[in-house]
Amino acid sequence: MTSFKNEINSSPEPKEEILNMKSYSAPLENRRNLLRLDFNENTLGPSPNVFKAIKSINLNEISIYPEYDLLKKHLCTKYQNCENFDYEEIGIFNGADAAINSIFNTFGKKNKVFLTTNPTFGYYFPCAEMQGMEIITVPYEGSEFLFPIKEFEKKIKKYNPELIFICNPNNPTGTILKAEKIIDLAKRYENTLIVIDELYEKFFGDSLLNKIDFKVTKNIIVIQSLSKTAGLAGLRIGFAFSNQRIMHYIKKVIGPYDVNSFAVKAAIAALDDYEYIDNYVLKVKKARNWIRDRFKTINIRSHFSGGNYFLVWPNKDPYILEKEMRSKGVLIRNMSNKKHIEGSIRISIGTKEQMELFWNIYKELDIK
Repeated sequence: MTSFKNEINSSPEPKEEILNMKSYSAPLENRRNLLRLDFNENTLGPSPNVFKAIKSINLNEISIYPEYDLLKKHLCTKYQNCENFDYEEIGIFNGADAAINSIFNTFGKKNKVFLTTNPTFGYYFPCAEMQGMEIITVPYEGSEFLFPIKEFEKKIKKYNPELIFICNPNNPTGTILKAEKIIDLAKRYENTLIVIDELYEKFFGDSLLNKIDFKVTKNIIVIQSLSKTAGLAGLRIGFAFSNQRIMHYIKKVIGPYDVNSFAVKAAIAALDDYEYIDNYVLKVKKARNWIRDRFKTINIRSHFSGGNYFLVWPNKDPYILEKEMRSKGVLIRNMSNKKHIEGSIRISIGTKEQMELFWNIYKELDIK
């Protein structure tokens, strides 16, 4: 990471929060020709209909600003078989990360408390730091990383947090907090905004969107995207769902045309081919069962739960194993910098055939 702290001040300084914060490290380059089991992406790519839709885009759709009404209509009426949403309950963003940042820009207040679990998705923390928030975390419980509901509620009562983020299923532990419990939390702590990051929900299947009425429960935001399931990570498109008043404020901090026309076209095509998404999710679930059974046969600690990924504590130094796997054409993610899961690696789950390839290479490199 580049440091400018000792340089002579020859340019304007950013605000204090930016000076002191740590940068969030994005995925490495040069990954396209390898088996990508490091960042939980769709390992097959999107529906062929998505590619057709992008190829069919005409010049007029490029030369004018994007339009969102058709995509919003799809989200209102046919998104993952949910009840209908109002237009004003939906926000469209340049990826789920942009939704996260926009929420912090809207509701993150200097010196107020941000509460989340640990370990969890790392981008929450720089977003909180940019707003000058005090960050409080609660570790997951035991070797199975259960949600620490009692301790979490103690922290809510003690600190009265302005913002709570719960990644559900959690990345990287896969921990699940049931939808009914989240709604109950929101009802009992109405002055706190609770954000539920559901990027991996379809690999478990307990979405709040099927159970919540935003006209009644007004302090919950649900974030989803088409990156992990529909294979649109490279196009950056994400969604947030919440009460109309909450979404009204969030829309004030985003640009008028943050999501480009190609992403809109691709998202509509992906939603029109929901069978493809369902089939991909089913393949991942079957592959998860298969690879979990393989790890049951060896004396190496592993942890499987609700997401399209799992954790392993290898015999070999994770840094060495990561490099050796890459040399064999397979990318995995070293988690040694994550508190409470030190010494582990995270492996994304693709199809059964892809997991067979991973398993054969992993056995060769790490099983004594």
